[in-house]
Amino acid sequence: MNKVTPFLMFNDQLEAAMELYTATFPDSEIRNVARTGKDGPVTSAEFVVGGQVFMGYNGGPYFTFSEGFSLFVDCEDQAEVDEYWDKLLKAGATPMQCGWIKDPFGLAWQIVPRRFMELVGNKDAKKVKAVMDALMTMEKLDVAALERAYNEA
Repeated sequence: MNKVTPFLMFNDQLEAAMELYTATFPDSEIRNVARTGKDGPVTSAEFVVGGQVFMGYNGGPYFTFSEGFSLFVDCEDQAEVDEYWDKLLKAGATPMQCGWIKDPFGLAWQIVPRRFMELVGNKDAKKVKAVMDALMTMEKLDVAALERAYNEA
């Protein structure tokens, strides 16, 4: 286990969340699960999503997620953005602005193509502003539209 591990508190959906996350992202697995009784509901678990270890707990309705915490997904290209976005949508996620999508458990994900990070890393402030202005009009990020904004600036 890593020295620091994200710990996600769910109401009672930990098992369903782990199943969605491990089915959506490669290099994922459910490692350890504690249940209430032999066949009872999951209370806590250790799982891996995209190579990142998480701990999870079903803590009841007192715990909810906010956009103050999100998971950033580094995508190689538009196809990978589309793949993750579509899988989360199919599972009941809600699109948000600027490449963010909130999964059915309330956790926010940022589905971001590497090309976006390259474009906003440019030293030309006019080009970066154009990319950011384009970003603000999007839900799912569109690499071609971001590049067009960059090139036209």
